[in-house]
This record gives sequence, C-alpha cells and structure tokens, in this order.
Amino acid sequence: MIQLPRRLASIDIFRALTMFLMIFVNDLWSLKGIPGWLEHTTAVEDGMGLADSVFPAFLFIVGLSIPFAIRGRQAKGASQTSTLIHILLRSFALLVMGIYHVNLESYSRVAAMLPRPYWQILITLGFFLVWMDYPAGMEKRKKQVLQTIGIVLLILLAMIFKGGTPGKEAWMSPSWYGILGLIGWAYLISALIYLVSKDKLFILVGALVFFELFNIGSKAGVLHFLDPIRPYLWINSNGALPSLTMGGVVVSVLYRQLVEKGKYAQCWTMLIGLALVMFACGFALRPFWGISKIRATPSWVTICTGISITVFLLLIWLVDIKGKGSWFSIIRPAGTSTLTCYLLPYIHYALLNIFGAAISLPLFLRTGGIGIVKSLLYALTIILITGLLEKKKIRLKI
Repeated sequence: MIQLPRRLASIDIFRALTMFLMIFVNDLWSLKGIPGWLEHTTAVEDGMGLADSVFPAFLFIVGLSIPFAIRGRQAKGASQTSTLIHILLRSFALLVMGIYHVNLESYSRVAAMLPRPYWQILITLGFFLVWMDYPAGMEKRKKQVLQTIGIVLLILLAMIFKGGTPGKEAWMSPSWYGILGLIGWAYLISALIYLVSKDKLFILVGALVFFELFNIGSKAGVLHFLDPIRPYLWINSNGALPSLTMGGVVVSVLYRQLVEKGKYAQCWTMLIGLALVMFACGFALRPFWGISKIRATPSWVTICTGISITVFLLLIWLVDIKGKGSWFSIIRPAGTSTLTCYLLPYIHYALLNIFGAAISLPLFLRTGGIGIVKSLLYALTIILITGLLEKKKIRLKI
C-alpha cells in the first residue's frame, strides 16, 4: 500500500488551480460565442456549468486548510483566545471587502462623486494598505501609518458612496455580502466549529450533516417556523456554503487522523467512499430541486463536494505521492498569494473602463475558441503578476 504523506503540498496546488479557474470564468463576460457549459447556468435550469463548480471548490479548500492552520498556530503556542481573535479578524476582513465589492453592483454613475472605476481602484488600494503582509523588519510606526491611511481611505470612500437609481439613491449596505463576504461567513462558522470541537471527528461530521439537513429542510419548506428570526439570524445561504466548507474540514481531519495512525488503505477507502456518497446523495436529491448554484440546492452542494474530494485525492496522488508538484509551478503564486491574485483583476477591469476602446481587444480575439484562449492567458497573466508582486513582498495576508 502506498504510504501517504502527512504534509500536503497538494492543498496549495488545489487552491492555485481553483483560483486560476476563478479568474478564467470571471473573465468569460468579455467573450462572445463560447460554449454554454463553461458558464453559469440560470436560476431556472437544472444543471451545472464549469463556472458553477469553482466557488464551491474554493470553499472546500478553505475547509481543508482550517485544521492545518489552527493546529499550526497551536503548535507555535497560540492560545485558544488568540486563535479565536485571529478567526474573528480574518472573517471581519473578508466581510468588509465583500461589502465594498457587492456595492459596486449598485454604484450610481450619476449621483456618486467619483466615477465607479476610480472608486474601484481606490478601495482595492485601501485593502492593500490595511491588510498587506508587511515585512517583519518594517518599522512598526511606518506600518501603522500605512494601515491608518488605508482605513481612513476606505472610510472616506464609504462616506462618498452613492448607489441605486436617480431619485432612489442609497448608501452602502451588506446585501448578499459578495463572494469574499460569503467566504468570510462560511470560514467563520466552520473555523469556530473546528475550534470548539477540539479536533473531534464526530462533532465535525455532525456539523456537516446538520448543515446538509438544514439546506434540505430549507428547500423542502419545513423551516418556515424560523421565518421570524430569519432577518436577524440565519445560516449562510441556507446552510449550503458552510456545508461545502465543513466538507473540507471533515476530509482534512479524517485524512490526517488516519495517516497519523498509518491506516493508509482505510484512508483511501473512506475518502473515496465519502466522495461516492456525496455523488449518490446529489443525484438522489436532484429530482426534488434540481442542480443549481444560484438556488444553492442540496444536489449542487453534495455533487460539488464529491467533485472536490475527487480532485483533492487525485492531487494527493499526483503531487504528494508522485512528486509532480513542479508541473504546477507556474501557477503556484495563486495558491500562496490567493487574495492578491483575486483582487488584481478589479484594478485591470477598472483601468479598462477608464481607457475604454484604447486598450480593449478586437472582437475576433474575444470570440469562440480564440476568446477562450485569451481568457486562459489572461488568468495566467494575472497569476504571473501576482508572482512578481510576491517576490517584491507585496501581497495581502489575513
């Protein structure tokens, strides 16, 4: 039986591949005449495109990383209280960035003081100033000054924000929190559960089952008795997103515990079995609510969890066992400076809006197969820039 490693380079590779695909699918809006299976399916459709599987994979990876990150902090002597504060601060950062991003959708081109592209670039600059991974040797006062500038900048940008339509202008609101905010909520819920569980697998599995059942119950209409508290207290996306993240937590803990005991055959069997169970549940539930990312159906959650487990196991075999991590070296920065990589397109798209046709590509380069290659190269370019910034010690860390 192949011996499984305790430390997993495959998690960073999995994160890098997922971020590469996220940038790619987020750029598909710029293309014409591409296959529908690459894009998101609509709310009324029963099915999944490639774009519908990327976000859940990222949430699964967040879950995979939680046990390793928290145990790593504990190994360095971090207390339960300091770890809790760390979790809260990370979640807060993601929620703040998510709220700013989601309000870009309603930004008023008429009432706002700044044109939207400039506001977009400035909030991104603010994020970098506040949450930059500043060098350890930097003077503390200088770091504090830069972070203060970032905080003041974000506050001023919030103060001058105007959204909505003429005559119905509105200030910033959480709305659906944006992608980063949704990740923040799912991370907060799952990390707190892991912290409280003290690595007990039965508690983590119980939490996963609870979120899955909550998602099913919500879609089945049996949770209407909770409607009075829904505006004030509700589980993120009807339990769908924490389910995906807790799936990663359970797989991570199960893997580590079995490998530490030398139960390699049992580890493969249980994880493959878990993936098959997820697929089976997904297709069994499909006739009730269909597969839909937009509606966050149970089938979408469980099938995407099954896909993520399968990809994770393949990467363990390829990267950690066969030693082929070098195959992915070109995209590695997307796995180590992930938030930086995610935010860079916001600057590019804002510049594209400012300069318009002067820097836009001709239509034939944005159509069909050529357009797909263009978006793949775009994703790779963003990652390469991320790598250059990483070498210059310019990266976000929360």
